[in-house]
Amino acid sequence: MQIPKYSFGVGDRFAMQAEAQLKAIQMASGIGVELTPVWNKSNREHMTIHSDPEETRVAIDKAIKDLGWDKPYFADADHINMSNVDKFIDHCDFFTIDVADYIGKAASDEDMDAFVKENDNYAGYFTVPGIPDPILVSVAMLKDIAQKFLFAVKQAGIIYRHIESKKGKGNFVAEISMDEVDEAQSPIEMFFILSAIAAEGIPAQTIAPKFTGRFNKGIDYVGDLIQFEQEFEQDLLVLDYAIKEFGLPENLKLSVHSGSDKFSIYPIMGRLIKKYDKGIHVKTAGTTWLEEAIGLSLAGGEPLQMIKDIYRGGLDRFDELCGPYATVIDIDKSKLPYADEVQQWDGETLANTLRHIPDHPQFNLHFRQLMHVSYKLAAEYSNIYINFLAENKELVAKQVTENIFDRHIKRLFSL
Repeated sequence: MQIPKYSFGVGDRFAMQAEAQLKAIQMASGIGVELTPVWNKSNREHMTIHSDPEETRVAIDKAIKDLGWDKPYFADADHINMSNVDKFIDHCDFFTIDVADYIGKAASDEDMDAFVKENDNYAGYFTVPGIPDPILVSVAMLKDIAQKFLFAVKQAGIIYRHIESKKGKGNFVAEISMDEVDEAQSPIEMFFILSAIAAEGIPAQTIAPKFTGRFNKGIDYVGDLIQFEQEFEQDLLVLDYAIKEFGLPENLKLSVHSGSDKFSIYPIMGRLIKKYDKGIHVKTAGTTWLEEAIGLSLAGGEPLQMIKDIYRGGLDRFDELCGPYATVIDIDKSKLPYADEVQQWDGETLANTLRHIPDHPQFNLHFRQLMHVSYKLAAEYSNIYINFLAENKELVAKQVTENIFDRHIKRLFSL
């Protein structure tokens, strides 16, 4: 099983928007951009809203059937580890193996010595084709890389082989994810991480590194765009070289866990993957829940009031909701509107404040981030929230489809 060249990950917290999401992918296909949809939902999200992977799979397959999609598609067990992977085995065919928690933990001395020995032929001035400046690789550098990353890759191997024992070889796509950490991996670190992945026998088809800069939930990239462009380009070149050096899958590609809406880096990524004729996987995740909130705000009446109440609850339960996402949000509480002020807003005002149009005078990135992590409160409304989505299906779906196609796909592929 191989994932095609361009794939686009969409999250659907409440399993209600698969059809609207797929319509955006179909629109891209209609103008010559062939994208493979990948529906991703993590164990944390399932636990938060008390859902299970089977519900996600049922919703995906229904959308596929109803819209007559006859091309590849996937269900992603997002950010899984050994403690939770089994619940996804029967329902997913894409597994994002998250090793971030293992980075920095030491492998055995025997394993680290073996890693250094396997890679000491690269010691000295090492050049990756396409990267002009050679890098001095020392045994000390190799030991340092082993110290930081080898145990994590070893754990990925254990998880991969467990999945393979259940699903069978070649029956799923494996991604290695190490993006949810504080420190970015350098391109030279990426090269030797890929060496370790190959040594573990993991046929990874996508890899999600941590890039320099902030990838906060729901808002644009915060960082040095020139530095990001240099890192991204060098990572593409490193992947190309590592595929040849280590016998990794030829379709191995970068996966960018965007945290949604990294508008300023999309054109950079799009330009470079075209320059080098490389694939890409982009995850947008929680954008869909926010578009649901926008749609319900525009609906007015009780749905609008519920969204206002969710925001009030977000303020009241700020630490509880933000804690699990502390590394990927940056909210200035002083710039959040008071709940009583929001109670006076009409639906258009709330939608404009939440919708990610950065130059709109009413847009508030702090409001948006808090709402992003407040989906737990929507889940607490249970069937009431779901019924409001069903009653306002067309209005909500319009927000979802337009967001994915107009703000993401068009930017990424410069349409």
